[in-house]
Amino acid sequence: MAKLSSAELLDAFKEMTLLELSDFVKQFEETFEVTAAAPVAVAAAPAAGGGGGGAEAAAEQDEFDVILESAGDKKIQVIKEVRGLTSLGLKEAKDLVDNAPKPVLEKVAKDAADKAKAALEGAGATVTVK
Repeated sequence: MAKLSSAELLDAFKEMTLLELSDFVKQFEETFEVTAAAPVAVAAAPAAGGGGGGAEAAAEQDEFDVILESAGDKKIQVIKEVRGLTSLGLKEAKDLVDNAPKPVLEKVAKDAADKAKAALEGAGATVTVK
């Protein structure tokens, strides 16, 4: 197998959806027995101090749901963003937007959830991340 350069890898990642990237990261972590979220958890632990177990459990959340609350005035733009974030077709994306509140992405990493929220809000939608 030919070795891929960093630029070629980045180009391949740019063509993937967020769900595909999330699956890739999980497989990468399992294969090489590493965790991408480990530095975040280590940094959050000293900040929690001597607090109870509830604060530690909240800091360890690594899967988030992106929920579309409403499409706002620019419904077509929101449908386009939903299609870009997911592998849904036009009809399915329209149905999701029409039937808001609905989850757009489920169990994704924090950075992916934040990017999806920013993209949807940029299109005029109201979004929550849980």
